[in-house]
Amino acid sequence: MNHVDVPVTEARAQFADLVNRVAYTGEPVKLTRRGRVMAALVSPEDLELLEMARSQRLDLQVGGTVPPGQPGRPAERPGPSGPMRIAAEYRPPGFNR
Repeated sequence: MNHVDVPVTEARAQFADLVNRVAYTGEPVKLTRRGRVMAALVSPEDLELLEMARSQRLDLQVGGTVPPGQPGRPAERPGPSGPMRIAAEYRPPGFNR
């Protein structure tokens, strides 16, 4: 399956066209910032597959399911509890603190 890499700044200007492309072709669109994938637009079918994989806790790297009671994804592994902190925040152009 083909995919398209689009910088976030371009995606902002072409959003409706990108959504239509995904809807009609089923091709995912990767949204990038400085060459790194930040997000993606996917078809409803692909989203449904992703949601099913998460709900069934499929271990996609190993190719099987995770046994009950075992943490599957890194986010589910026990870790330090406490409030999460914001690592970055959006500051519009001309913002001064």
